[in-house]
Formats: sequence, C-alpha cells, structure tokens
Amino acid sequence: MQQRSPRTQQSAPALRPAPHAPLRVALLAFDDAQVLDVTGPLEVFGRTSRWLLEHGEATRERYVLEVISANGREVRTSSGLRLVADRTLSSKGRTAPIDTLLIAGGRGVRQAAQDGRVLAWVRAQAPRVRRLASVCTGAFVLAAAGLLDGRRAVTHWSECEQLARLYPRITVEKDPIFIRDGALYTSAGVTAGMDLALALVEEDCGRDVALAVARELVLFLRRPGGQSQFSAQLAAQTAERQPLRELQAWVMDHPGEDLRIPALARRAAMSERNFRRAFTAEVGCAPARFIERIRVEAARRALEDTSDGVDAIATRVGFGTAESMRRAFTRALNISPTTYRERFRAAPTRRTRT
Repeated sequence: MQQRSPRTQQSAPALRPAPHAPLRVALLAFDDAQVLDVTGPLEVFGRTSRWLLEHGEATRERYVLEVISANGREVRTSSGLRLVADRTLSSKGRTAPIDTLLIAGGRGVRQAAQDGRVLAWVRAQAPRVRRLASVCTGAFVLAAAGLLDGRRAVTHWSECEQLARLYPRITVEKDPIFIRDGALYTSAGVTAGMDLALALVEEDCGRDVALAVARELVLFLRRPGGQSQFSAQLAAQTAERQPLRELQAWVMDHPGEDLRIPALARRAAMSERNFRRAFTAEVGCAPARFIERIRVEAARRALEDTSDGVDAIATRVGFGTAESMRRAFTRALNISPTTYRERFRAAPTRRTRT
C-alpha cells in the first residue's frame, strides 16, 4: 500500500441523534476481511439492543445494523465464511443516515486501501457520520483516505511499523487497545474491535448497560491493562509446562501474596535455580518482571473501578507503598497512578431510558 492522498480536512461530525432515535451502525467489509472484525463489533451492538429491550430500558431497538460491501453483495472473508451484505457502495435508493461507521480489517485491506472508489466513499461519509472507526488493519483504509493525517492511531501490533512508515503524518501508537481522536477511532488487533464497540456503547447508553453487555459476552468492559495491547494476562498464556501455567494463573488472582522467588519455586515444586531458568525461557521475561506487570495490571483495574486511595491499592496488590507503585507505573506506562486514574477512570454516567 502506498500513501495516495494528501491530508483531507474533516468537518465537524454530525450532531448526536435524539435519545429515542435508533442509531444506525454500518460496517464496511470487503473480500478477505477478517470475519471477527465484522461480526465481533456488530454482535456487541446487537446484544446491547436486545439487553435494553429485555430489561425494559427501551421500547425499540437502540441500534440498527448493516453490512456494506466494497465488492458484491456476498463478502468472502479470510476464513472462507461468506457473508451477505445489506448493500454495496453502488446500491441505489435512499437510506437512513449512518450514525457510526466502522471499517473492517484483514488481508483484503491492502486492496481496499488502493481502491479509489472505496476511498472516495469513505471520505464522503466522514463529515456525515457522528463516529468513524476502524477495526484492526482497517486503519489503513482511513490512512489512505487521508483521514488520519495529524492524528493519533493504532492498528494490529504487527502492522504498526508499516502504518507509521507509509503514513508519516500519523502518530502511530503501539500499545493502546483503541484510540479516540475527536470523532475518529482506531483499534488494535481483531478482538480489540469488541473492546472499542463496548466503549461506544458506554458513550451511548452508560456504564451500567455496557457492563451488563460485557458480562453477557464474557468480556471485560475495559480489558485488564486498559491501554496496554500486550497485557500480563496475554503473556501468561505463553508458558508450556502445566505447573508454570497454573502458577501464573494463581499469581494473577493473588497479586498481594508473597511472590518472591523462594515462595514461587516452592509452589511450582521446583528448585529456585531451575524455576528462574524455566520461567524466563517459557514466559519470555524474568519472574520479577512478570510479577511487576501483574501488580500493575491489578492496580490499574483498582484505579479504574474503585475509589480506593493509592496507598490502599498499593498495599492490596503487593507493592507495599505508594512510591513503589508509582515507580512501577512509570517504568511500565510512563505515567503516575494518580494521572492514570484521572485519565482512564470512567466517570459515573446517568442512564436514561431510550
């Protein structure tokens, strides 16, 4: 893919629809799109509509969903699964305005990002929609359309360097699960599209509804680690030996316990020397580094979801003191716990009937 367009100026997004009006969510797909990039976010919005109806919070569906194909009516995804789109870019007839437009990612994004017809359509939609978002490598379509110039963005971790190289006007960040820059949103790899969709639901319907939907889908409302694409929980999946996998799971549930090497080696039924060597080889980092990451993750969740003081959280998750926790946060995130809470703790929202 090559950078094909100069910076495109985007006008202010459309005003937010009335609370009782259904919100139309459209997802642009193409051949060889990643199927979860399409179905994952749409399931979040669809499940939200059903939850609101089932719990008497709405009298009609909050979200109206549609798939728009950049090719024919049938979209062949990269997994081989075929989806029937509601319409194509060339479909005739008047349609309701789009509130939120998402762009899928996947292997086919390279061709889509070079398709002048696709780029022209996306540029035309940008000033008309309230929110414009990409899932995974869908960011390359937004980039090729010039819509990310001068903005912060993220994509799948393996493609961040390429995005930055091809589009130097974009500030590419490797760690976030998703990034909002004005009315434009970009998200990390594959399942991060569902994280983004939950955040958009929270914007529309409030935290309580988003949390209920997350629970039904067995998802985190905000993935542990929040802005970190590679959380300690993901790293914990790399251990091959069962004793080490079990130990890692136990550590994640007990960050405030004695997690020094002698205690961990005893729990794994290994000598300290063998434990250090095996753990580092299988997990990819030394035990002390892993423990610090786990404790930072636990502290993040507490800072986001509770009003507990920093001292109390530091003690509970095993840092001992607020200063120790501050140093760990600075190493891991380049931010203090207090600043992190100010930025990422969800503000209480009042739920309104839709």
